[in-house]
Amino acid sequence: TLLNVLAGFVRPDSGSILVDGVEFLTRPPHKRDLGMVFQNYALFPHMTVFDNVAYPLRLRGVGRGALTGRVRDALATVQMDHLGGRGIHELSGGQKQRVALARAIVFEPRLLLMDEPLSALDKNLREHMQVELKRLHRRLGMTTVYVTHDQREALTMSDRIAVLNRGRLVQLGTPEAIYDRPTDRFVAGFMGDTGFLPVERTADGFRLQGRPLRTAASPPPGAARAWLVVRPERLRWAGSDARDNRIDGTVVDVSYQGDSHLVSVRLPEEGEIAVRHSGGGGVALPRAGDALRLWLDPAATTLVGDAAA
Repeated sequence: TLLNVLAGFVRPDSGSILVDGVEFLTRPPHKRDLGMVFQNYALFPHMTVFDNVAYPLRLRGVGRGALTGRVRDALATVQMDHLGGRGIHELSGGQKQRVALARAIVFEPRLLLMDEPLSALDKNLREHMQVELKRLHRRLGMTTVYVTHDQREALTMSDRIAVLNRGRLVQLGTPEAIYDRPTDRFVAGFMGDTGFLPVERTADGFRLQGRPLRTAASPPPGAARAWLVVRPERLRWAGSDARDNRIDGTVVDVSYQGDSHLVSVRLPEEGEIAVRHSGGGGVALPRAGDALRLWLDPAATTLVGDAAA
């Protein structure tokens, strides 16, 4: 919906859209100087790959010599320069998505809108394209609004992330701020592998498993409940009661994930968390049924309240 409003296909009930201080709502779509990559590609089936990418340049009256070079450069960026003569019906879903991306960037638009443009690509090509898009953004300096439900992709590619919940903007900030300092449980749960443990609010702070909780920041004062955000990579295998927060539990299962094992831990009162075991640090891999003691640095101890209604 947001991309369609920016593109001019949908008019909002109220409000304003400013680009460099200029109102966009009064401009027709064809005068907004933007490129858009649709989730369903929206390619011209009767044209070749080359002609699809060249179409925006032809509309703008770019000469044949310059046009050919720019189309080849755009296709090379998405690793499709060897398929310029192919018909659209001869391409896979991932190849179609890359053609759509090349068509959107070939005329170096002022504003680039992307609706999950890498979702059909395999992992290696997806990661390559993430790097290429970041480099393209740095080179062209054009604002890019990129919709994704892949949290890692959002963290990897963004200068700023906007988290929307039921049509409302709940947090806007750098990837580091969104990940390390989420405003509520919804944001914390949306970004990364996250477990939540209820904490007890006391007159002088918070307690977990009957022990005082050392924390870098507290949830908003008005939050009805408080939760400890637990991410697998933040838990440690060794620590000190005098310095760190301790979490005791029992191993439920251990899952092999190639570069590490994911250890699921059930807590005595309620809840389940996970911790990664990479094989380093001289700590033996636990087994299901083992009692386990984990540690959390106060600087990595984040509390949030419930998501706003």
